[in-house]
Amino acid sequence: MLSHTNLLKAKENNEKLAMVTAYDYPSAKLSEQAGVDFLLVGDSLGMVVLGYDSTIKVTVEDMIHHGKAVKRGAPNTYLVVDMPFMSYQVSEEEALNNAKKIFQAIEPQALKLEGGSEIIPTVKRFLTSGIPVVGHIGLTPQSFNVLGGYKVQGKSEEQAQQLIKDAKELEAAGVVALVLECIPAKLAAYISNELTIPTIGIGAGNGCDGQVLVYHDLLTYGVDRLAKFVKPYMDTNKKQLEALEQYINEVKAQKFPADEHTFKIDDAVIDRLYGGKNEHN
Repeated sequence: MLSHTNLLKAKENNEKLAMVTAYDYPSAKLSEQAGVDFLLVGDSLGMVVLGYDSTIKVTVEDMIHHGKAVKRGAPNTYLVVDMPFMSYQVSEEEALNNAKKIFQAIEPQALKLEGGSEIIPTVKRFLTSGIPVVGHIGLTPQSFNVLGGYKVQGKSEEQAQQLIKDAKELEAAGVVALVLECIPAKLAAYISNELTIPTIGIGAGNGCDGQVLVYHDLLTYGVDRLAKFVKPYMDTNKKQLEALEQYINEVKAQKFPADEHTFKIDDAVIDRLYGGKNEHN
């Protein structure tokens, strides 16, 4: 398993890091078997597996429920868990209480917070309490209403300067890694070169120190549309739909279950049960 020290060494050695966002036991298990470096339990579970139209409705309890499943599926993989919407923005005390609940229940390696300089006091409070933090800047889905929707961030000089400032301040505050989401590739590469901690990109080009994609996106599993930055490595939607249709057709045609899918009982037992009238031959 990666450690916080190994994260820095990976960056120093220019070893790229692969992160997958997973929400349950089987996806975590397969990701660990494949050799992923990180797993992220993202609050995007609200949209991907709970059917919400944003991350806003996701609760601390949701994160704990899914985080524990992922931990059971991948006990030997570095695990990061999102703090959901309004679980850390109201006050430092409430943030710390929610962080305590999540950290004690799941025992991940770090919690992830969205935001820039405005969350520095919370980051420091977490760190002094023994909770490592991964930062997240650029397109921050919890703030999509303020940002004007899901769109690329940092395209203007002012925005770019703010992202650079936020990244440096978060590093100085002690975050162990930084997610860069939906920002121009050249800007992401510049930020990555300016930091000693690893950056994990999503829609931020290959100049980052690592990449993250959602399990369901990279396998096209249960999703209808993919963002521009997603590369699908398999279309499981098609394969699963075909399998389900075949199952339904075989049930209706009485082709399933076949003999090999059923259990046997001695005919003598049946004869005794039905008084010698075995109507079930």
